[in-house]
Formats: sequence, C-alpha cells, structure tokens
Amino acid sequence: MKYNWEHKNWPEFNYNPSVIDQLVIEFASESGEVKGIMEGLPDNFKQEAVLQFMIDEAMKTSEIEGEYYSRHDVMSSIKNRLGLQVEHKFIKDKNARGIGELMVEVQQDFAKPLSAKLIKSWHTILFDNDRFINKGQYRTGDEPMVIVSGRYGKEEIHYQAPPSTKVPSEMKRFVDWYENFKIRSKDLKSALIKTAIAHLYFESIHPFEDGNGRIGRAIAEKCLSEALGRPIVMSLSTVIEHDKKTYYDALKQAQRTLDLTPWILYFTQTILMAQNHAKKLIRFTLRKATFLDAHSQVLNERQRKVILKILDKGLDGFKGGMTAKKYISIAKTSKATATRDLQDLVDKGVFILKGAGRSTYYELKF
Repeated sequence: MKYNWEHKNWPEFNYNPSVIDQLVIEFASESGEVKGIMEGLPDNFKQEAVLQFMIDEAMKTSEIEGEYYSRHDVMSSIKNRLGLQVEHKFIKDKNARGIGELMVEVQQDFAKPLSAKLIKSWHTILFDNDRFINKGQYRTGDEPMVIVSGRYGKEEIHYQAPPSTKVPSEMKRFVDWYENFKIRSKDLKSALIKTAIAHLYFESIHPFEDGNGRIGRAIAEKCLSEALGRPIVMSLSTVIEHDKKTYYDALKQAQRTLDLTPWILYFTQTILMAQNHAKKLIRFTLRKATFLDAHSQVLNERQRKVILKILDKGLDGFKGGMTAKKYISIAKTSKATATRDLQDLVDKGVFILKGAGRSTYYELKF
C-alpha cells in the first residue's frame, strides 16, 4: 500500500467536479441567505453572532484533537485580541489563549496571500505559551510522523507523512499550488473544490510536530473566505467534531490515492452542513437577544444569571431542563429562594413548568 505522496504523479490530483454540482447550488442558496440575515442584523447582534462562531470553532477544532478548554477562557482570549474588553481578562489556560487568538488572526488574515511565513505565524500564535513545542518551525528528526489509533501495543497506523527532510520542499510546492489555483469571481464550485483539496493537501504533508489539524482547518476557513471575499460565518469544526470517525475515515481513504472525488464530495457536504448550522445559530442568537430584551426588566440578578446559563448552551439546549437543584447550584442560593424564583418565572411567562413531584423541571418559553 502506498500513501498519496508516494505515488509517482504526486501531487497531481484528479477528480470529477460534477460530483458536487447539486451541492454547489444548495451552498449558494444557504450562504446567500446567511449573508442576507447577517447584513440585516443590528451591529451589536452581528458582533455577537460572529463572536459565537469564533468561540465555537476554537472549542470544536480543539476537541477534534481531544483537547478541551474553558469556554470562558476562549471567549476572553478572542475578546482581548479584538479589543472588545475595557480591561484585558486574565486567562488561566494558556492553550485556550492560543487557539482563541488564532481564530482572530485567521479571520483578519483571510485576504492575505497564503505563504509559509503566514502559516508559521499561525503556528507560533497557537503554541506561543507552550515551551515544549518548536513553534513556528517545521518538524525535524528521523522519526516518522505517523497517525495512529488504538491501545498501546495494538496501534493501527492510519497514515505516515513524508519524512521531515522533504517538508520544506513539499510546503513550497503546496503554497505554489494554492497560489496558482485561481478562482474566478462567483465560481463557487472551484472555491469548494480548492478548499477541500487545500485541507487534505496540507494534512498530508503534516509539516509541524503538533497542531497540524487545527492549522489545516484554519487553512480551509481562509481558503473559502478568500474565495467568497468575506470571512465565512460558520464553524466547520462543529460539524466535523460531531462525527469525527467519518472525518478521519475520509482522510484515511483520501491519503492513499490521488483520486479525490470521494473526499471532495465529503468535504463539500461538511461545508454545506456547517453553513446550514450557521443559519440556525444566527437565528437563535437573534431570538436570544430579543428574548432577553423582552424580559430583562422583570428578572432579578439570580434569575438573569440562570437564564443566561441556559441560553449559553445554544442550539443543543440545557439537557434535562432547569430543576430546583440546578438553580441552587448556579445561583448559589437557598432552596426556599430557588423555589420562589422559579415560581416567579413561571408566573411571568418566562418558564414553563414540566413534569410533577420529583420529576418537576422547567423550560424557557423561548
């Protein structure tokens, strides 16, 4: 078995572009609708929506790699970098700071030409606070770079990247390919194809000792944003993380051939799902803001804190609903006060009472 870079014609990829014809039409419709909704939002709602997508992408691109960060730390990192806070918030988790700042850079750098320097700068930002990673530098050494899974002693090798001695020349060829793949205005099919290949191509070189997945998904985001002429409003990693196995299986198959038709179909479907999810999240953000505006005057501080906690769960919702026990924990209050607050929220039409007895819980009338 050969890996893609071991084939004689590497990196001359071949594919059937017509496989995504219908998906291109659907993406044009979805992205146009999202663009229209965003343009119609008040500035504060628009900023909130963009911020949420950046936070989601930062969280999920990390979770794909098995790394889990505090949402609050990631949000503070992004806000600090964007200058949205009067005072810089202290961030406990240095890795959360790195991924948060990377999201801002990717969005702001979308129109810049892709270069080895730009990619290395992203890697430096990602690992700026990690003294064990050779940040901003390609991997070196004689040990092969392999992607494995399974328990110790029973590992399965999914892929082996080119040796480190080839990385500089492979990355130069990748950047040249990227720059030479020109996309005409409004050519969404070429944009989607280039985005799919760019991600796979970079992942196949695997140029860094760590962080390749996160940088590779950042390159996909940049590629699509560059083609559209605006930062994309979606979280690609949210969809990927939801079904990591399919993502890794698709990568595994694509990295053993130069025929990328199945990969391009898979990745375009993923982009379309991410755009559809974005539309739902934007509408949720608008409903959330409208809901808070309508009820803010009748909520005490405890009630507001609890409701914000529920709404922060986003489209997935607050599992199991709100109970008196959860209310006590979130609001840091007594059982008597929690019971009184919850009944008050029902009376004001903010909560709906569900169940009975020990199975009693509350849901937002949202």
